[in-house]
Amino acid sequence: MMLIDEIQTLLPQRFPFLLVDRVVSIDLENSTIDCYKNVTANEEFFNGHFPEHPVMPGVLIIEAMAQAAGLLGFTMGGKTEDSSVYYFAAADKVRFRQPVVPGDRLQLIAECLGHKRDIWKFSCKALVDDKLASSAVIICAKKDALT
Repeated sequence: MMLIDEIQTLLPQRFPFLLVDRVVSIDLENSTIDCYKNVTANEEFFNGHFPEHPVMPGVLIIEAMAQAAGLLGFTMGGKTEDSSVYYFAAADKVRFRQPVVPGDRLQLIAECLGHKRDIWKFSCKALVDDKLASSAVIICAKKDALT
């Protein structure tokens, strides 16, 4: 298990854009991670999306899956102290199956499909109550940070 303090040592995002609350498990043998985001009515994005019918924006669900993938990648490859950053490079095969609303626990599962040089590819799923809410193949690329 990984709590928020350790998550913040691996991911650069911070409130309100940090979208992983806890890592439940990491299986390095199978290159998978299982974590979650508690979706509360207090999320800032619900003020405008949509006030009368709050729904978590799809782009934020994709970002949550990408953050889960990033945690897996950093755990597998080790976070380096150099000036490089992993950027979200692509999302393929994106699907939305059901809305995510206040009160949901968004389970985030990522599996590393492979990596070559500085490009990592992950199969990701977001579930609510064991039902698929969204899925995507996410690609990340390592680049030198701008100074």
